[in-house]
Amino acid sequence: MKNTVVTLQQQKISRDKITMLTAYDFSTAKLMDDSGINALLVGDSLGMVMLGYEDTLAVTMEDMIHHSKAVARAAKRALVVTDMPFMSYQISVQDALYNAGRLVKEGQAQAVKLEGGEEVCPQIKAITQAAIPVMGHLGLTPQSVNAFGGFKVQGRDEEAARRIIHSALAVEQAGAFAVVLECVPAALAVLISECLTIPTIGIGAGAGCDGQVLVYQDMLGLYGGITPKFAKQFNNVGEQMKTGFESYIRETKSGSFPAEEHIFRIDDAIMAKLQREFSRA
Repeated sequence: MKNTVVTLQQQKISRDKITMLTAYDFSTAKLMDDSGINALLVGDSLGMVMLGYEDTLAVTMEDMIHHSKAVARAAKRALVVTDMPFMSYQISVQDALYNAGRLVKEGQAQAVKLEGGEEVCPQIKAITQAAIPVMGHLGLTPQSVNAFGGFKVQGRDEEAARRIIHSALAVEQAGAFAVVLECVPAALAVLISECLTIPTIGIGAGAGCDGQVLVYQDMLGLYGGITPKFAKQFNNVGEQMKTGFESYIRETKSGSFPAEEHIFRIDDAIMAKLQREFSRA
């Protein structure tokens, strides 16, 4: 069955946890889709894990469209949500609507995600009125890393926690179909999940959210040995890949690869004729 914003809402109602992972390319997205994941997030985290930037701020609309198209081609069942990159929606409602439309038309996204609370509610309202589903994102919003002074947990004091709650309610009222809660205290995430009628998707927000999302490089040990506190490493694929690369190098240098089973043959008589014709005297 195809996952949609409606089926995700039904999962919240039935207390069936929503599963979401980041994806940035066709082959990985296909593996995830075949595994039964509910949603795929084409995150602007691709700037760090795919393009090598220090943060997400340099990611462009063209980057997002390019990767979104690849993921969408693979996603037969999963809902594809694509991030709106930094400064693609902050300047004006018109810019936000235009760029959200590009992600759907050119990037084949089925929903878009943007960061922020009350300040982006006019953008959320306009985009949803254009029949484009919007996922919100609160707490640690990576596009605000410079304003936060780094990647830090948000909502630990009363004022900050109250602000996140109000932002979540405002984002829901503006028309968002779900909201990501990143790096907020687990108890606060539970309260927000109870206050909202739309699903909450946690990343570093505890098990009380309606679903979870992880950057797949983190959960598979692919990002240079770095694993955030909130990301469980479900498999160390990075080490397995390095072992494979090292074996390839070793066997290529020794001449054991390619072996007999990896080569193609030509008739001996043809080769004998070619050798007589072209071999050096």
